[in-house]
Amino acid sequence: MIINTGQRTDIPAFYADWLAGRLREGFVCVRNPYDLHQVTRYRLDPSVVDVIGFCSKNPAPMFPYMDLLKDYGQFWYVTITPYGRDIEPNVPDKHKILKDFRLLSEMVGRQAVGWRYDPIFVSERYTSEYHLKAFAQMAGALEGATDTVVISFIDLYRKVRRNFPEAREVPRPMALHLGKEMIRIAGQHGMTVRPCAEGDFLAPYGADCSGCMTVEMYERAIGRRLIVPRRKPNRAECACYIACDIGAYDSCPHLCRYCYANNDPALVKAALQAHDPASPFLVGNYMEGDRIHEADQRSWVDPQLYLDL
Repeated sequence: MIINTGQRTDIPAFYADWLAGRLREGFVCVRNPYDLHQVTRYRLDPSVVDVIGFCSKNPAPMFPYMDLLKDYGQFWYVTITPYGRDIEPNVPDKHKILKDFRLLSEMVGRQAVGWRYDPIFVSERYTSEYHLKAFAQMAGALEGATDTVVISFIDLYRKVRRNFPEAREVPRPMALHLGKEMIRIAGQHGMTVRPCAEGDFLAPYGADCSGCMTVEMYERAIGRRLIVPRRKPNRAECACYIACDIGAYDSCPHLCRYCYANNDPALVKAALQAHDPASPFLVGNYMEGDRIHEADQRSWVDPQLYLDL
């Protein structure tokens, strides 16, 4: 099976100690965000967990614990954007993240790490020309460390409209211009652009529009075929295979203004205060009335060997 860590918060950046404890203990508990007394308990055991998927803006705090992950398949996305602290107030220096990306690639292999340059929005400060210059500089810095870069254009979810009211959607002609140029630049540095939930309008120009966290991506990362259960996508336009996320909403202190996973900075502060590194839960602990469900877990690795011909 696949365990995900990055759809609700940034665990490597802020909760690496906690995840290390969970890996040592061999299990983790996750509250249903829509029914807080419904709890799923997942075993963290490489005999049933084939891949752990990460999505982080700062992977470095996890580096001291990589030995705990060595028996698991891994796939990492590292988000590196050109925004300043006006947009991403608590994200570390981008030059450091670029260096850490390369270190991560050396640890897990270039097939197991991808770069996310998203979401893209345009403003007086962050113009289309600014984006293309920054994208080219970052692509050059990451050449050889990955063959994948994901782009997407900002979606104005309700949370985003509340926390980032001045944000505007990128007009389609501008998105087409940016997409085409980014495909060209990425190709010069050995990377394929994978648009995230953007349809296929960039496919004629060389983008791979099949999804950004697909079963195929996991398979490439671990070098094995997976026989996965059918699942319904979270969104009709999303082809990614995402389930079993062990994070929690409203717990990411990066406080990026475009974030869809945080409602309010006050809730994030409360989550940090409720975080116990020794707890099975990312936020809080067991509560009276909890209904514990043991997840049905098994390996999805295809036991048959295949040759790449």
